[in-house]
Amino acid sequence: MASLVPFQDLDLQLGPSTFTVAGNCSSSGAGSSGMIVPKIEPKLEPLDEFAQADLQTPASFSNPSPTSNSGFSLAPPRQSEGGYGLSFPGDDNVYSEFHRISEMFRTAFAKRMQRYGDVEVVEDPDSRAIVPVNNEGQLSTVVIARRKYQQRSSELVRVTDLSPEDQRYFRDVVRRTRMLYDSIRVLAPLEDERNQQFGHFKKTRGDLKAAQLMRERGLWLNRDKRIVGSIPGVYVGDLFFFRMELCVVGLHGQVQAGIDFVSASHSSNGEPIATSVIVSGGYEDDMDSGDVIIYTGHGGQDKNSRQCVSQKLEGGNLALERSMYYGVEVRVIRGFKYEGSASGKVYVYDGLYRIVDCWADVGKSGFGVFKYKLVRIEDQPEMGSAVLKFAETLRTRPLEARPTGYVSLDISRKKENVPVFLYNDIDTDQEPAYYDYLVKTIFPPHVFQYMGASAGCDCVNGCFGNCFCAIRNGGEFAYDHNGILLRGKPLVLECGPHCRCPATCRNRVSQKGVRKRFEVFRSRETGWGVRSLDLIQAGSFICEYAGIVLTKEQEEIFKMNGDSLIYPSRFSERWAEWGDLSQIYPEYVRPSYPSIPPLDFAMDVSRMRNLACYMSHSSSPNVLVQLVLYDHNYACFPRLMLFAMENIPPLQELSIDYGVADDLGKLAICN
Repeated sequence: MASLVPFQDLDLQLGPSTFTVAGNCSSSGAGSSGMIVPKIEPKLEPLDEFAQADLQTPASFSNPSPTSNSGFSLAPPRQSEGGYGLSFPGDDNVYSEFHRISEMFRTAFAKRMQRYGDVEVVEDPDSRAIVPVNNEGQLSTVVIARRKYQQRSSELVRVTDLSPEDQRYFRDVVRRTRMLYDSIRVLAPLEDERNQQFGHFKKTRGDLKAAQLMRERGLWLNRDKRIVGSIPGVYVGDLFFFRMELCVVGLHGQVQAGIDFVSASHSSNGEPIATSVIVSGGYEDDMDSGDVIIYTGHGGQDKNSRQCVSQKLEGGNLALERSMYYGVEVRVIRGFKYEGSASGKVYVYDGLYRIVDCWADVGKSGFGVFKYKLVRIEDQPEMGSAVLKFAETLRTRPLEARPTGYVSLDISRKKENVPVFLYNDIDTDQEPAYYDYLVKTIFPPHVFQYMGASAGCDCVNGCFGNCFCAIRNGGEFAYDHNGILLRGKPLVLECGPHCRCPATCRNRVSQKGVRKRFEVFRSRETGWGVRSLDLIQAGSFICEYAGIVLTKEQEEIFKMNGDSLIYPSRFSERWAEWGDLSQIYPEYVRPSYPSIPPLDFAMDVSRMRNLACYMSHSSSPNVLVQLVLYDHNYACFPRLMLFAMENIPPLQELSIDYGVADDLGKLAICN
């Protein structure tokens, strides 16, 4: 089992890996530098400059109806949540009267409501509520909803001795938390679209809404302890699109500030201790060479990120100095612009660093700054930021980056939109190069003659609103405008050949084929595997799991010959996890429409296959199988489309849950 090593006091200078506790410690003399008192500002991230303000705004989805296929009700937004709505003459008087009457009733039942613990009664001299006033002239009483946020602990601990079972458990907790965050984030624009019909035109930030909802439900991780060192379940190389997601998983707890620390007022001995930093090149005096970082302290910058006043040794700056003094390692997250990110930027966890030096210096702008030398601790996995840069080289100059190991630079032989590499630097096996590459599943001819094959929508300029295909999907489109799957369903019905909408229609995502660059590679752990050279966003389409569909008679013959068969019915229903809001709304019911009969067919991949056949099995996969129809309406024979369940960094192996074992105790995996 894992152990929690407490940090009760920081009285002694400690070794690199041991922390004992006792007594009190005075502050270091490094603070007496005699420099100009600076303008104290946190080390901010430019793209998130409004994050903290927006986070204070209540965020909520429409509470889903238990009978709704989409999980959302279409109730109009409440005027009390931001004052939005159509404006008409006399609205001010109407809403004023509305609030006056509301407060009257809320006040009348205030004392009774308090017993439930979700409200508090406060004195408000400006209240318009009509309430009895006693003879002593007490102020009127109003009721204010109380938000019960789990406060972040100041208790420092280090997690040690994680067993393999512990590691799998914490990884799954982080994985599910991030999946919920991404599900809410991509669904937020859908709610905005629906609210437009009620006069609400404000565009919300999905990342902030997701963080707010999860915070209100107590779903932020690592709030009960402040972890020093590695966060259980977060691996070196993990990639995030938004600052708020770092807060949700507990990797970095500051919404904007680049230095996360326990403040002196909360520390056991009155000294601040830093636990993580974000390196994003926002300070002109920063220097980053990978394993060694010269990190500039915070404060003293203007709105254009120029140093305009000298820094002071307090707050996060003092916390870094104290962490150096006590030998406390810090987590380093690098942030930079990256094409393909949902936010235009990525944050990559690059592991643990030690602060080995600290000094005052004159910066490039002529003002005093504090600098810290951070050195990466040895024997850690490769930095995620380095992997991103290497993958970029592979996409453009593969033979320059890896002169040997390539068996083929395109096993699809130009059948896919982009090349599919074949790489093996372990042995001489070249098996994937010998198969005929199959882009799409081949169905028996009778499938396309099934009833209703000619049905389609009449949306000439692209599908929107309640077009025929949206209605078939339960009244909403399956994808957002960026082609991201909004939530998993038993079946997704895309626009097909009989629809009048163009090929660019938002409801034609999976039929457009492979858009990312993939590599089939030889792995010592899983045999053949698949990884992407591009960053894959959660909810993005990957490829079709292609094979040749067999009739019952053909299936029996192939079984006797011992050939490779894939049974679609055995894939686990991981689609139900993507968009699952049951942790947000207890009454949430997973989608059951469009419905689909049991799948009773097999696919042969013994002679023809595509890159999906080389994806390995995992009980915690990062890829889900979503059933899709678009070129026929025979629901018994859907296509197996693969979508990302989480943000998948370049060169990270893709995995599927192939489901239950067959009678021989083997998974239905072709490789």
